[in-house]
Amino acid sequence: MTEQKHYGFTTTVLHSDRQKPVEHGSLHKPIHTAVAFGYKDARELADVFQGKKPGYRYGRQGNPTVSALEDKITRMEDGTATLCFATGMAAIGAIVQGLLRTSDHVVSSSFLFGNTNSLWQTVGQQGMEVSFVDATDVANVERALQPNTRLVFVETIANPRTQVSDLERIGALCRERGILYVVDNTMTSPYLFRPKSVGASLVVNALTKSIGGHGNALGGSLTDTGLFDWTRYPNIADNYRRFPPAVWGMAQLRAKGLRDFGAALGPEAAHHLSVGSETMALRIERESASALALARMLSEDPRVARVHYPGLPSHPQHEIAASLFRAFGGLFSFELADGIDCFDYLNRLQIAVPASNLGDTRTLVIPVAHTIFYEMGRERRASMGIAESLIRVSVGIEDTADLLEDFRQALG
Repeated sequence: MTEQKHYGFTTTVLHSDRQKPVEHGSLHKPIHTAVAFGYKDARELADVFQGKKPGYRYGRQGNPTVSALEDKITRMEDGTATLCFATGMAAIGAIVQGLLRTSDHVVSSSFLFGNTNSLWQTVGQQGMEVSFVDATDVANVERALQPNTRLVFVETIANPRTQVSDLERIGALCRERGILYVVDNTMTSPYLFRPKSVGASLVVNALTKSIGGHGNALGGSLTDTGLFDWTRYPNIADNYRRFPPAVWGMAQLRAKGLRDFGAALGPEAAHHLSVGSETMALRIERESASALALARMLSEDPRVARVHYPGLPSHPQHEIAASLFRAFGGLFSFELADGIDCFDYLNRLQIAVPASNLGDTRTLVIPVAHTIFYEMGRERRASMGIAESLIRVSVGIEDTADLLEDFRQALG
């Protein structure tokens, strides 16, 4: 497969390892376990450390197996460069560590994954200011902007209540104001949506989820789309400004997020994630179709109070999702009617597994208010639209008919 020709999504992912020389003709990039890399010429070692030549310094800052995964994700997101981290949260944490300073201001969607919400709460206690807004309407984002606003952070589809951010108009606003626009693409994945299409500057992916897809490895990534003018970002240190401006952001993130912060992805995990990504499109097609069928069935049952899924016409952002996403993804949530205990319901399921991950090959379910959002407290949950009976469903690749019957019989 030649580098120049444009292939489809899965073809590109499958053959990306072979775009660069691969040892011994291996079809997968081999797992390089070494943490140190030796050079015959000491001057070459110095040139690599100084950024004058490409190469590897130490496993915390880069590894051939991890680099191959980074190249693969860059192609998925149509970006210019990608950095991989130990987890998706480490990738978001690297943004804080590498790009923000005391007295900076961040505007974030209020509809967030629980741990991301917790991270921004912590940031707000460390000298930076974070404004949480309803990002389903760009007007709320615009009202929150300040002269010291450094970035706007949103998720494509919120976990677990599935609100969809006003992605395109927020992108236009950030472009007009010269503000870094960070989009977490985890819930949609690069297969269903490319945030670059709405002007995203940096794209976050929790590789643990749909990209890896098998629940066997943790990982996260940041991709530079090439759209942001880093010369407009005031927090770039002088020693990274000696590089071409297009790479300033990633050079500083690699140093601050990997070298200093130490949130490096291991080569074994990178290999699992890379191999898992090869079937991503096939898995997500199946998951999305089953999720839509389940959401429709549950929405028509009087024993279910509400179903939250962008694929349903009743969803407040259905039209936005339909215009931007290839499909609506494998995650939805629902609330049971009064009198039906969510724990009893979950215990009657025979196929779906009570567990906290998502994007797995298996269908996973979890009572949100009692687990992953428990620490947030009832008042904060209510402000995010999270009912005490809310059940999150991450649909797997089981046969759709089996899933429909399982969720139906569990209603009693």
